[in-house]
Amino acid sequence: MRIGLVGYGTGGRHFHAPFIAATEGITLAGVVARSPERVAAVKVDLPEVPVFSSLTDMLRSGQVDAVTITTPPGTRRALVLEAIEAGVHVVADKPFAPNSEGARELEAAADAKGVVLSVYHNRRCDADFRTLKKVIDSRVLGSIWRIHSRLEFDDPETLEAGPSGGLLRDLGSHLVDQMVFLLGPVATVDAQLDYIDLPEGSTDASFSLMLRHTSGVTSYLTASKVNRLKTREFLAYGSGGSYTSSGTDVQAQAIFAGKRPADDLQGWGIEAPQYWGTLNTAAGSERVPSEQGRYHDHYAAFLRAVKEGGEPPVTPAEAAHVLAVLDAARLSAANGHSINVDGRAR
Repeated sequence: MRIGLVGYGTGGRHFHAPFIAATEGITLAGVVARSPERVAAVKVDLPEVPVFSSLTDMLRSGQVDAVTITTPPGTRRALVLEAIEAGVHVVADKPFAPNSEGARELEAAADAKGVVLSVYHNRRCDADFRTLKKVIDSRVLGSIWRIHSRLEFDDPETLEAGPSGGLLRDLGSHLVDQMVFLLGPVATVDAQLDYIDLPEGSTDASFSLMLRHTSGVTSYLTASKVNRLKTREFLAYGSGGSYTSSGTDVQAQAIFAGKRPADDLQGWGIEAPQYWGTLNTAAGSERVPSEQGRYHDHYAAFLRAVKEGGEPPVTPAEAAHVLAVLDAARLSAANGHSINVDGRAR
């Protein structure tokens, strides 16, 4: 499958191109980049890959079967629709639509054209989350009562500013998707958002969410980018004990250190033993070896969906539910009430 990459900022350069290159059966057939700096970066990193000035030009070239849209959030809807209308398959960065209604619009457009549309909730493939899921699925914790997820980045320069940006739609998309994937759909949301004033407008820069899942489990999610904290934690409580972990975002650290998954697929994305989680039960405490972090699994599953049929790794319906949870969270923070995911106050 020939895939084109639309956008070559940090998302395209660090979180898509290396994992496309690590996926057997997929070729990176072109990159859309406009600024001189981004074009120069493509030519350094990917000297054999054609550079296009627009998605329109890339589609007209006939060189791509699919595209990844990883431009700023406000531009994604129009670009996803353009690609769908051209009949090519799409991987869309999160959040892939402005709200849950917009997500359903894109899902309907993809269905009408018969193309595969997937959303890049790649943090389902984080090493620490995959380890947590393995523990939960093993039933060693018994009935799960609640899960706490904390993701603090000391990274204020990457905060997407203004009303259409903010941390809730950025890291919130990932944290909510992880919990929905693990615990099922969300019924109600309680939220607190913390704002800072930026030239582009008031921007939510940290959040705290309480999600009540229809399964009966509650999850608590917190994140920030401007509070000079750097922490990744999971804490799971169940009738049979607890599980805790403090990871390091091992795949991102490796990418920014210049490593690439294609250079060592077997050794990629595994936390060092000192960062393994701890399982606490009546039998005592034990360390749990890390599962492998594998962002490239998203592209492998996307390829299978295109070639063999079936659902993509993250369906538009799943991503629409995540956006519905984020929509409800914003209402909850504004009104001070629990909000049903359909938008009604409790």
